[in-house]
Parts: sequence; structure tokens; C-alpha cells
Amino acid sequence: MTEYPLAEGRPAPLGATVDAQGVNFAIFSEHAHKVELCLFSEDGQTELARISLPERRGPVWHGHVAGIGAGQLYGFRAHGPWAPLQGHRFNPTKLLVDPYARAFHGDWHHVPETLGNDPAQDDLMPSFADSAPFVPKCVVCATDTFDWQGDRHLFHRWSDTVIYEAHVKGLTQRLPGIPDALRGTYEALGHPVVIKHLKALGVTAIELLPVHEMLDEGFLADQDLKNYWGYNSIGFFAPAARYFGPNGRDGFKMMVRALHAAGIEVLLDVVYNHTAEGNHLGPTLSFRGLDNASYYVLNRGQQHRYANDTGTGNTVRAAHPMVLRLILDSLRFWVTEMHVDGFRFDLATTLAREEHGFAADGGLMDALRQDPVLSTVKLIAEPWDVGPGGYQRGAFPPEFSEWNDAYRDTVRQFWRGDAHTAQGLASALLGSADAFDHSGRRPRASVNLVTAHDGFTLADLTSYNHRHNHANGENNADGHHANFSENCGVEGDTDIPEVLEKRALRRRNILATLFFSQGVPMLLAGDELGHSQHGNNNAYNQDNETSWIDWSQADEGLLAFARRTIAFRKDHPSLRQEHFLHAQKRPSDGLPDVSWHGLDGGPVNWRDPLLDGFQVVLRSAAEAPAYYDSGDVVLLAINGHTDSQVAVLPLPEQGFCWIRALDTAAPQTKEHEAQAKEPMAPTSMVAFYRSAV
Repeated sequence: MTEYPLAEGRPAPLGATVDAQGVNFAIFSEHAHKVELCLFSEDGQTELARISLPERRGPVWHGHVAGIGAGQLYGFRAHGPWAPLQGHRFNPTKLLVDPYARAFHGDWHHVPETLGNDPAQDDLMPSFADSAPFVPKCVVCATDTFDWQGDRHLFHRWSDTVIYEAHVKGLTQRLPGIPDALRGTYEALGHPVVIKHLKALGVTAIELLPVHEMLDEGFLADQDLKNYWGYNSIGFFAPAARYFGPNGRDGFKMMVRALHAAGIEVLLDVVYNHTAEGNHLGPTLSFRGLDNASYYVLNRGQQHRYANDTGTGNTVRAAHPMVLRLILDSLRFWVTEMHVDGFRFDLATTLAREEHGFAADGGLMDALRQDPVLSTVKLIAEPWDVGPGGYQRGAFPPEFSEWNDAYRDTVRQFWRGDAHTAQGLASALLGSADAFDHSGRRPRASVNLVTAHDGFTLADLTSYNHRHNHANGENNADGHHANFSENCGVEGDTDIPEVLEKRALRRRNILATLFFSQGVPMLLAGDELGHSQHGNNNAYNQDNETSWIDWSQADEGLLAFARRTIAFRKDHPSLRQEHFLHAQKRPSDGLPDVSWHGLDGGPVNWRDPLLDGFQVVLRSAAEAPAYYDSGDVVLLAINGHTDSQVAVLPLPEQGFCWIRALDTAAPQTKEHEAQAKEPMAPTSMVAFYRSAV
């Protein structure tokens, strides 16, 4: 072992910090008896030194090592009690990665040596095999010198935001015009070909599936499958190396810089609710070996087992002060050093759960709200998990927007023709005020989605009655049961014109509903192109043509319609308001901000369980300040019936007329002045706007 000059160092910042003399190391472990820093050779194969960190301040161990610098490979070994029944799983034969590591060298291996327990016995007996040859080494990173060229956060208004949920590889792997060396990489996302598509479509923000350093589960590796979606984080400060291109970590920054230059925000889907270490039989890679009882929520009375509020084997103990600090430090890193514009929190209920249950005013929620950096970026909650009291739609603080699954289900059911759904659709069109209009919240609280990475694509939603997940290796038992989908007459692929026409109309109806609803629309990448996963509604392990968008099969007609609906939303402020609409009279003209009409021109009978159509007139909100009133008025006519209808339009004010702007049943029809009575095709939507005569 090589000797290195050692000094006290500092307990902050956590992680490895380079200075002129060497590197300062600081790491949290409340219950360890000793923490060793392990230094490795350039190839990561030879352990050069084991250095006991000499100082401890509270729960933080630290020391300064001279004579080393950026590029140094390292890891840790933590000494303490092996006492699973008391929640402790210290095992110094396991090399542990730094939770604050910015980069890794080498690959992850699914081998018995990485297990803290002896697999030949049970999880209560330790393993004595050295795991160092089988885990990546952390890389000491230099101070950031990337040339951002004046890049700044964009801060688009929520009411102007259109989110595009995408996978780094899935979006770019098969896109024509992307150089082969860049396909599936961060650089590809910032390529002019991608930006051209996003700009033409009209989206303002791209939300990326997880890009933290991640690990494929062992049971997937055994089947030659991968965790394609990436919801299995192990490094909260490190961009996932699987998406590196020729510029490595800087490729991520180049992507952000290019998207910002095009006016597109970058949001990250982040997974702080669980880690890749899995349940009690999973590998010991970092958190479990550093301080299992602090990092994870353990079962009361069974501390050798993990609470599984996430459904993934473990649950991160976000209520612990030092774990909370890790999450906040990670978020600030991605904002300040990587320039991202916001986050979607996977299973956010887990992160807001305190010792006695969900708490909207809990530690992490309060910390985010008061943080001078994080309180300024976009925050989106997935408001559920599988733990007790896990469904919390509408319960998050006002600073958060939330994925609205009720919106998703209602829109799907209405256009499928289900009874009792028109009333829910009316609420959904106005931003689901029943769930979100409280505590000063605005319509932007509802992130409206009809499809997402998890579930059917838009094409499959209209082509399959049942999931077809056999390729996932779980006997088609995985994935959602309740999809509210319809194959329109044939399961899967077909060349029957009537079926294809019905599917195409259904897709246009859903897109129009999505972009004409109050709140924040989110479009799944590929839905505008008709991308199909062949009925797989849980393609989390399909890193192949199933999930990669096939641009050669793009539905150009659907793409043109998607562009047109987004442009219509952008042109009409009535569709993207900052305040809820409650049919109150506006101070400016005494007219209601929203009014409902039957297709026959009369009042709507909301008590009718078979109600399948109505008209709605949208004006600027009565409670909004006068400067929000642009004078824009939009009329939406919705016919969910399988027969044609005639819409008797509400009379416009004197000196105005209605312009028939967009018809889902005739997507290529140009704008023209409407008559008092307007024909509507079966199961269709027509959008009008008010214009001066």
C-alpha cells in the first residue's frame, strides 16, 4: 500500500473536493465505527491505499489527502456492527461508492461478491468476499470549467408550458440525420434535427426519463434485459454513463445549452424514493453499507427488512436530516452546475412521508419551498406510491404541479364512449378545480396527461383492448390492468380502412382534448408520430425497437394535427389561464368566464348519465386581474355520440362572429366563418374562436 500525506480536512462539502494541495473527502455515516478511503490505480484494478478518515464531526467522517487530484479513483469501506436485526449491515469487505460521486469508472457486475450477506446461508450472515473488483470506482472530478456561453435558465411561465416526456435513447436512436456516433446520447438530444422537430411541434420543455447513474436489476441481467426506463438510481450526482457520447459528461451540458438556445427547458425525472440496492437480498453498493439504518426506512419490529412503500424493495428515508441534505444537494447540483430547469419527482408521496404518514409540510417539502435555488425551478410531483395513504393527488404544496391520473382516465373513458364520463370531462377541461383549487393553487397545478412512459402509447391506446407484455419475461402478468383502451374493432395491426379511420379520429380527439384543457399538457414522445409498442404497456425493460421511436413509420397526418392543436393553444390565452374558471361574472363586461351549453343550444343536463356532448365558452377568468384579459374567447363543441349532430352555437356578442378553426373529424379543413348551426361528425370535437365581423 502506498502512503499519502493525511490531514484533518473539512466536513463540508460532502464528497470529494479538489484543491491546490490534494483532495478533501467527507462522507456521512452516523453508526459506523470507522470509515476507510480506498484509492485505486488508473485502471481501477489495483487498490493503492486504505486510509482511515482521521476526523469525525457529528455523523460526518472527513480527511484531506495530499498528492492526488482530479481523475483519482476511489471508494469507501465502512466498519461497524453487522447486526441486521438492529438494522445495521456494515461489512468492510464491500467497496462502497460515494453517494456524492460525480462520475464512475468501470462497470457494475451482478455477482455474489457484491452481496453483503452470504447467499449460501441467509441475509443474517455476512459475506466475506471482497467486492472491489466488481463495482465501479468513483472519480474525483475537477472544478467545472465548461463554457456555458452565457447560458441561463429560461423560466417559462407555467401557463405557456407544453411538456414533452422523452427517453434519451428512445427519442434519438433511430432518428434520421443523427450521426451514428451520437445516436442514443445526450449530444443527440441537443442535435439540430431533434431541436427542429421540437420547435416545429411547439413544445417548450422536454422532461427526460431518469438520467442519474443507474443499475440494471440482477433478475433482468439474468434474462439479458435492461432497466430501460432507468428508475433504479445509484448515483444522484452523476449523469448516467450509458448515454455518454464522444464528450462524456460534458455531453449532458452541451445538450442543455443547445436546448436552452432553442428556447426549450430541460426537466429531469428524478428517483430519490428508492435506490438500486433493492431489498434485503440485494447488493451492498453504497447506502446499505455506509449506514443502512439512516438511509432506509426499516420495518418496525423487523429491522432486517425494508419498508416497501415504493414497490421496488426499499424506501429511502427522506425524513432523516442527512438524507434530506443529500437530496437537496443533488437537486441544487443539477440546477447550478448542470443548468436543468426543474424536476418531476417519482413517487413523490414517499418523499413527503414523515414518521406518522404523508405531510405536505414535512421536511423535504418545506426545504424545497424555502430553498433560494430550488424554489425558483419547476417542481412536479407524482402524487402517489404504494404505501399507506399513498394516493395524494391535490395534496401537495402550491409550489408543486402534479401528474393528474384522474384526468388521464376520464379523457380515455369519455372518448371510448363510457357512460357517466361527460361530467368528469367537463371538470378535466377546466383544470380539475375540484382537486386543485385551494391554498392559492392555480390551474398549472394539474399536469394533464393521457399517456406517459408507463402504460400504452396513444397509438396502442386505440389499437389494443389488452396488454401484450410477454417480451418482459413475466408471463404477461406485469403492467396496468385498467387501461380504458379500445382496439376499435381489431386487436393490433390491421389494414381495414374503417378501423384505421376510427383509430385516427380517436387519437385526434385525445390530442385536442389534451391541448385545449386548462392546466399543463404533457405529451409522450412519439405519440405525435403514432409510435406503437405493439401493445406492451410496461416496456420498462425493452431497450430495443419496441421502445425506440421508429421515425420511418411516422404518421405525418397526426403530426401535422398535433402541431396545429399546440399552435391553437398558443394563440388563444383562454385555453391556458392563470386562474380557475367558475362561471363567475367578469367585472369588465358582466359575462361569465365559462358557460356551458347543450349541443342543441339549451342548458346542459348534468344529471343525465348518458350525457355525451356539450359546448363550452371560455373567456378570461373573472378573478384574474384586468391585465390577463386579452379579449380572447374560445368555444369548444364536443360530440361523444356515435351519430352526427348539429351544434346550435351560442350567440356571440354584437359585432362578433365565430370562426370554425379546427375539426378533429376533418383535420385539414381551413378556418372559416361559422353559421348559427354547425354540423358535427360522430365522436368529434370542433374548436371555434370569436372574431370581429
